Amino acid sequence: MIRRNPFAVAGLLMWLLAIAVPAIADPAAAPPDILILMPDQMRGDCLSILEHPVVRTPHMDRLAREGVLFRRAYATVASCIPARYAMLTGLYPQTSGVVGFRQRPIETPMLPQIFRDAGYRTALFGRSMHQSDGAQALGYQVAVKGSTYVEGDDYVQFLQERLPPETPLGRRLHQRGIRAMVAAMGVTYNHWEAEPWPLDDDWHPTSWVARQAHEFVEAAADEEPLFLTASFYAPHPPLFPPECYFEAYLQRELPPPARGAWVDWDSLTPQGGDGGRRRVLLQGEPLRRAQAGYFGLIEHLDDAVAPLIAAFTARSERAGRPWLIVLTSDHGEMLGDHGYFRKCEPYEGSANVPFVISGSPDWNFAAGSQSMQPVCLEDLMPTLADLAGVACPPVDGVSLAPRLRGEAQVVRPWLHFEHAPTYADAQAFHALTDGRFKYIWRPTDGAEQLFDLKEDPLEERDLAREPARQELLEQWRQRMVRRLAPRPEGFSDGQSLIAGRPYRPLNPGVPRQERTDASLEDGT
Repeated sequence: MIRRNPFAVAGLLMWLLAIAVPAIADPAAAPPDILILMPDQMRGDCLSILEHPVVRTPHMDRLAREGVLFRRAYATVASCIPARYAMLTGLYPQTSGVVGFRQRPIETPMLPQIFRDAGYRTALFGRSMHQSDGAQALGYQVAVKGSTYVEGDDYVQFLQERLPPETPLGRRLHQRGIRAMVAAMGVTYNHWEAEPWPLDDDWHPTSWVARQAHEFVEAAADEEPLFLTASFYAPHPPLFPPECYFEAYLQRELPPPARGAWVDWDSLTPQGGDGGRRRVLLQGEPLRRAQAGYFGLIEHLDDAVAPLIAAFTARSERAGRPWLIVLTSDHGEMLGDHGYFRKCEPYEGSANVPFVISGSPDWNFAAGSQSMQPVCLEDLMPTLADLAGVACPPVDGVSLAPRLRGEAQVVRPWLHFEHAPTYADAQAFHALTDGRFKYIWRPTDGAEQLFDLKEDPLEERDLAREPARQELLEQWRQRMVRRLAPRPEGFSDGQSLIAGRPYRPLNPGVPRQERTDASLEDGT
């Protein structure tokens, strides 16, 4: 049984007390405090409120019950740099030209920047936004950095002050740096090796980030509205949760990965694939340990954020100010599904992310509801700006405020997401979804897939191979033809899709189109 953090339990009690007291703030009159909880590489299905077979996330579940959970939320480019770029700018990859794993300086107003300019105190704790622009340039006035792999940041300094150089791990840390210390733990930054965290649980990077953010909230002046981002490295590898979480999951019956009938399973080798980077057959003990490490990191994170949430909401209540809390991630993790590990794929494990917007009772949100409309990280800026009454620059994202209030809203008829080659050319994709169906086109060779996410949520049955679904396939193909027609790569001539075109991670981008009734029909 997992040993619960006593501070997490205390935090939950504080939170329950806070929400039991009627709020006195008027959202229209007071600027809301805003907290963004951002794990890295967290799958959208890894919440117990979604009846995940084993993961337990009671504190994140509570956020969903107090707000709205968007089940069909996607990273429009499922890797850290472009996904965070999209969140910061509110611009689709097709508009910005950031369509793969490369950095580009941001020249448009950014999410934390517009709140800083509106008089908010902006702060970032934990992992950076993975941009070449520094945290201050992004609009964060305070930045306490802990990325678990960057030498000399605040978290590394914390460890160096506490870990004696005479110990084996301490010697690695002091002489060769944080990456060498992590390697000595028997884990890596991108693969499936998993081991329990060998140091004090309070020194774990997840615990440290949550504690830094918590202390900032406790010290912040009540009269100052906050825009706070707590950015965690977990559950991104290294897969090293505290031992109690790791061992608890090892003792459970863990769910098998999704196993598509469309996969050539005979071509995969155990823990091999193509260098262990893109395709891999995870099975047996390596799979169990990877799952235990990944799920354990998520449950540990859930416990760690409870005191932060409690302190944050209590401070807002004390100040007579409403609050908003967002839970989301930059992308997911395939975790063995269909013979994949890591991200950068169009399938649900990689592209679908948790997306919850919760608020104090005075917002009158449609609490506890779930939406199946396709939404994306680009929607975060216009939504928060709309709710806070902050000026928002022209963006591709859509304000979800009407849906949060329970009003009927067509966010977009379908969403386009993509990824330029990262590990191999064949990995590149373009995809469309309306929340029910998902169409995938591989620009390297023109291969297509079509899935019914309602009837086949694990994407194990490829409808593109079925004669009876060819008309539906053609409808989705033509949507992609129209969507890609303006692209500089030449993926579409307006009549058909063209495979084999060069596909680079950065391109000039396509001018943003104003949203009109006609453009809504085309999903732009």
